[in-house]
This record gives sequence, structure tokens and C-alpha cells, in this order.
Amino acid sequence: MALLTVQNLSLGYDNRTIVADLNFVVNQGDYLCIVGENGSGKSTLMKTLLHLQAPVGGTILTGDGLKKNEIGYLPQQTMVQKDFPASVREIVLSGCQARRGLRPFYSREDKELVEENLKRLHIEDLAKRCYRELSGGQQQRVLLARALCATRKVLLLDEPVSGLDPKVTAEMYEMITQLNREGITIIMITHDIAAAAAYASHILHIGSTVFYGTKKEYLASDLGKFFLKITEGGDAQ
Repeated sequence: MALLTVQNLSLGYDNRTIVADLNFVVNQGDYLCIVGENGSGKSTLMKTLLHLQAPVGGTILTGDGLKKNEIGYLPQQTMVQKDFPASVREIVLSGCQARRGLRPFYSREDKELVEENLKRLHIEDLAKRCYRELSGGQQQRVLLARALCATRKVLLLDEPVSGLDPKVTAEMYEMITQLNREGITIIMITHDIAAAAAYASHILHIGSTVFYGTKKEYLASDLGKFFLKITEGGDAQ
């Protein structure tokens, strides 16, 4: 059964529609990459899937028991967030807020989940460190651990390797792929068509032309061939 079913979805802001009539399905275990030109509406779609922004039209249906508070989110970082003066453990623990509900304190299970995800992402030795003292790659691992505390089902990742060097980028992609192998559904915004071609099971391309299908179908399409050629040629999107 589908975790998310998007039907005739239109996106926009300030009474302006930027994407119309999107239709796609996300099943358990999928690795969906959302790609497209700058300003095409990728981040607006992510906010809409998270119910942070209302759609202009259409519907988003959840299934397979997925609740709104069971979606982990890794946003793009701002400079203010990168300089946040809290410990790694405190930041990861904050991912349990939705699970906590009306309870005034974090439970023993919440704290055990934090330790589990610190170890899962190999950052348990950073637990007492101040977040703002970490490297960019370490910070992204911390935020990914935080997102994992909110879900065992779906992760929404907005440009998770932005600003990282090639080695750390490769490590982050491998980590995300491993989480997908463990059964977590991935929905990732990326400007990197080559990464989508390497890792995704499905691709949603939005912009002047809209495409949704398997990675194989995308790579065989004129749209996929065109944008992959641009990427391989070194032109920025």
C-alpha cells in the first residue's frame, strides 16, 4: 500500500501557481529523488508534503498507517542553525518531540532511541560536543540522526549534501542508501541528476516539463538524457 499518494496537486504562493497537476505515488521502501531547475518548486513541494504549506489544489493522501508526525525531515541549514549552541545529544533528542506528545519530559524509550541513532550514524563519540563546533559533514549526520528519531518509516531530505566536499558527500549518500536498505523510505530533493541516477528507485522531475517514473524510465526518456548530459558536461543547473 502506498505511504503517500499525490493527486492533481498544484503548488504555489502569493496566489501564484508554480506547478500544476502533479501526480505520483510513494510506496514503502522507495527512494524517490525530486529534481528540476532552480525555482521549479522542489522546496515548495517538500513543504507541502510536510503540511507546512497548503496546496493550491489537489490532495495528498497518506496510507499504510503513516501519520503526519511520523515523517522525519532534514531541511537545508541556515547560518543561524549551523551556529546553534547546543550539544549533539540535545539536538538529536529534539527529534523525539512529536513522539512525546503531551508528556512534559522525554521518556527512557526516547533517550534509548537517541543512543541507537547516534550509534547508527557513527557519531556516539560526538554526543557531548557542541553542535556549532562540528564540521559540516558531522552536523549533517547529527541532523539526520535527529530526523530518524521522528520516524521509522519516511525521511524527507532537502539537498542533504549541499556544501559538503566530495568525500563527505559520498559518505552521506552511502549512509542514506543504507537507511533505505534497512526499510526507510527516502524522498530527497537534489540538484544532482547524476546522484539521482546512481541512487534513486524513482525520479520526479518538475519544471516546464514534468516526469514521474522509475529511474530506468527516466534515464531512457528525452528529459533524463538531456539533463544527465548537462550534468556530465559540468554545466550548473
